[in-house]
Amino acid sequence: MENAALLKAIIENAIDGIITIDERGIVESINPSACKLFQYEPHEVIGKNVSMLMPQPYRQEHDHYINRYQTTGKPHIIGIGREVTGLRKDGTQFPFRLGVSDVNFSGRKIYAGFIHDLSREKEAEDKLKEYTSHLEEVVEERTLSLKQFVLELQKTKEEVSQSLEKEKELGQLKSRFVSMASHEFRTPLSAVQLSASLIDKYAEPLHSPQISKHVNKIKNAVGNLTTILNDFLSLEKLEAGRIEPSYTRFDLVKLAEELTEEMQIMAKQNQNILYQHTGTDSMAYLDINLLKNCIINLITNAIKYSGEDSFIEFSTEINASGCSITVKDNGIGIPESDQKHLFEAFFRAHNTGNIPGTGLGLNIVARYTALMNGRVDFQSNVNEGTSFTISFSAS
Repeated sequence: MENAALLKAIIENAIDGIITIDERGIVESINPSACKLFQYEPHEVIGKNVSMLMPQPYRQEHDHYINRYQTTGKPHIIGIGREVTGLRKDGTQFPFRLGVSDVNFSGRKIYAGFIHDLSREKEAEDKLKEYTSHLEEVVEERTLSLKQFVLELQKTKEEVSQSLEKEKELGQLKSRFVSMASHEFRTPLSAVQLSASLIDKYAEPLHSPQISKHVNKIKNAVGNLTTILNDFLSLEKLEAGRIEPSYTRFDLVKLAEELTEEMQIMAKQNQNILYQHTGTDSMAYLDINLLKNCIINLITNAIKYSGEDSFIEFSTEINASGCSITVKDNGIGIPESDQKHLFEAFFRAHNTGNIPGTGLGLNIVARYTALMNGRVDFQSNVNEGTSFTISFSAS
């Protein structure tokens, strides 16, 4: 009696559902876990055919198994661990794993079904599949524009990568392509920029804000594309190790004034670049092209990340200690958490939003400055602005 009580307690408190049926499929017992799963009270199930807990086609299959047993006397036992579907009282269905064993008891055979609910596992599996599918769609969407380029690159690589010499040839081919594409794009972009400026000038007597608005859009778009092309060309040369500083003595003030005039064209409405020089000497001994690229990148960033009706301070200084160039704006600033990553390639601060950019400009500035044995320092506060200073010690 004690063993029977213990067995009953185990069945009553089992986490999984347990149902016993006779050879005709009539339910003889059902534990609380099974009642909870199927939403029935014990008296609603006991004495009924177990097929009431099965949706089609499982119900029809079970009826077939019972009929065959009554005709032939041979039972059909469902395999252990089979995944099937249950039917709740409210008509909803749920998945579960069913294990069935036959037991000889009091001179007759009964069947015990062990029911493990798989609803949570299936739900988690479906969510994982949905998330995986979503990720695949996102990746496919974002890489679609690169597929053709990758295919062409792979095709070219197959043709020229049979030896180390051909690998070198592939690298040279890529470099020439990037260089050629950048220069070929730059020429029409310069023409578009000039034409936009002329349209703006000729439209002045009309006093049309709409014309000015769209001309500014053209200027900004051209400026963004030009910056992207310049950045990729510079990065390609840096990665290939094809940039060596070529030092010359030049007039830093003259260069700065020319760049101020050039960059003012790209500025937003009522955005002014204010330039000043400190020191009696104006001559610097650096690589003029690398320095020019650095200054353009810094002023371009100041224009992009500052609003209309604002000032951009651009200053140069030459003294006994060396030479320095500073670009300061009062724009959106850089979050403190992003500042440690600022000079990494393709990194963009989290508050840039929809402002266009490649995340290469500051990386190029830092690398060009390092090539000339200089350093880059900055100070920035969110919504207060940013100041970048490039400095070179006197040789």
